[in-house]
Amino acid sequence: EASMQRQAVPLMQPEAPFVGTGMEYVSGKDSGAAVICKHPGIVERVEAKNVWVRRYEEVDGQKVKGNLDKYSLLKFVRSNQGTCYNQRPIVSVGDEVVKGEILADGPSMELGELALGRNVMVGFMPWHGYMVKA
Repeated sequence: EASMQRQAVPLMQPEAPFVGTGMEYVSGKDSGAAVICKHPGIVERVEAKNVWVRRYEEVDGQKVKGNLDKYSLLKFVRSNQGTCYNQRPIVSVGDEVVKGEILADGPSMELGELALGRNVMVGFMPWHGYMVKA
């Protein structure tokens, strides 16, 4: 199954599975395709190509503003396999983020979860006493 996951072509509009294994978030985060926050802070600005996070530090129990970190996103870049590599921000201005949190999805991800396909609607109906997939 792992080799099949590597062969999946990224979709333009991926959809995380309704029913999953519980490892989709971990797989998405560890894939290296997502943009991960390096320091705790507050999101100050979000654009299609960049996310800015204002660091904060605790000094005597008070949160003190620190440096502004800029995270650059890749937009519609050609991958080695000839597919489209695109990162989308999933945070909003004012969000408080912690170290290790996902700021932007990569290809084949939706809201930080691995999304290799789309959810399809399946119907089951009886036919002469048998159950037939429709």
